[in-house]
Amino acid sequence: MTDLILRPFDPADAPWLVERHQTLYARDEGFDDSFGPLVAGILDAFITGHDPERECGWIAEESGARLGSIFCVDAGGGTAKLRLFLLDPRARGKGLGKRLLRTCIGFARKAGYRDMVLWTHESHRAACALYAATGWQLTESVPVRSFGVDLVEQSWRIDL
Repeated sequence: MTDLILRPFDPADAPWLVERHQTLYARDEGFDDSFGPLVAGILDAFITGHDPERECGWIAEESGARLGSIFCVDAGGGTAKLRLFLLDPRARGKGLGKRLLRTCIGFARKAGYRDMVLWTHESHRAACALYAATGWQLTESVPVRSFGVDLVEQSWRIDL
């Protein structure tokens, strides 16, 4: 990963992000076709209404190939929300997740947020281990049925 870059999200990245989320979550988690439209809605809202001073998205690339993403959005009340954190399987285990997470948290701090939250699933063990190792606290864990499968949704929080 010698020529790996993190660059700002561009609306032209949206179809790739929707496809990768839908494909990887269907393959790895058994998610149904309702997940892609959720991701598309998140991206549409970001594209049409984000505040560039307080919200940002990044795409990780190597040799022009997209490998991952992460977003910081305003959750209200001085809280930032981490969204759409994704690593392509070929990019995992190389420190890219840590780099994306550091970039997102650093942006949130500079933007003046007091804390940051995220929502994920217990089955994302590597991501959850990364959150715990970087100071995030698990605040809630709830069994649910979403996207056609039984899941345990988790909420995490970190002071900035």
